[in-house]
Amino acid sequence: MPGVKDRLLTTVADQLGNPHGTLGKVVAFVLNRGNKRAIAAAVDATGVAAGATVADIGFGGGIGLTLLLDRVGPGGVVHGIEPSADMLARARSGFAGHGRIVLAEGTLTALPLPDASLDAAITVNTLYFLDELPAACAELARVLRPGGAAVVGIGDPDAMAAMPFTPYGFTLRPVADVVAALAGAGLTVEQRTLANPPIPHHLLIARKD
Repeated sequence: MPGVKDRLLTTVADQLGNPHGTLGKVVAFVLNRGNKRAIAAAVDATGVAAGATVADIGFGGGIGLTLLLDRVGPGGVVHGIEPSADMLARARSGFAGHGRIVLAEGTLTALPLPDASLDAAITVNTLYFLDELPAACAELARVLRPGGAAVVGIGDPDAMAAMPFTPYGFTLRPVADVVAALAGAGLTVEQRTLANPPIPHHLLIARKD
């Protein structure tokens, strides 16, 4: 029978993958604060200009939506795709009346977007919670326009493995495996590493030729 520690760490891992309920509101704040540097670096790595159509996939607390809105300016459009109903409701309230943002329920393996509809996409700290990595990479390639880029952010897997909650539902993959899956979807991948406290972070910039 699981002990108190196991139950606590299972709850933490579950909330990080799918923030919900009263605790989810706290998790959203923590995600925004803890991930802001990595998300900002991912937005910069897209290289998109004003007027672009972009997406944050698995936006969680929503800081990436704000950063992307600033990046694409008044002529751009930001899609926010999120599996958590509570995080979607939070974003719909926070961005109510904002005509440049489109929010929808979805996952990395089933994006509610047409083919070749995005100039860029970011997805940061989401791969740990999916089983079908090749399917997710194929979806990213499908929705990108030629010349577009998907920026995938992941914590260093060795550093992540040392965290107490990751054995409770996280799938930690070697960076090389993620690069190979993106390349297998027909994308050209550039890797950057951020010395981003509290752990190193990897940005994989996958471009569609």
